[in-house]
Amino acid sequence: MLYRIPLIFTPQPEGGYTVTSPVLPEFFTEGDTLEEAHDQVHDAFEAVAELYAEQNRPLPAELRLPAAGELICSEALVGSP
Repeated sequence: MLYRIPLIFTPQPEGGYTVTSPVLPEFFTEGDTLEEAHDQVHDAFEAVAELYAEQNRPLPAELRLPAAGELICSEALVGSP
């Protein structure tokens, strides 16, 4: 299943980035570069989804994608050479 998760990439003074989500307080990951931080997002979300399942809590409804046939908007981090 796909989810739409708002993410905040925060640069750290010592270098690297932390990644959090305003709708999932338990979500946290990091990376030495923006690309590495982005690569960690899937694993961090899987850990949060597992936590919610263990606690018998549903994920927030706003994370679910719209029904088939509805417009889906997305943003992506894209690097240039």
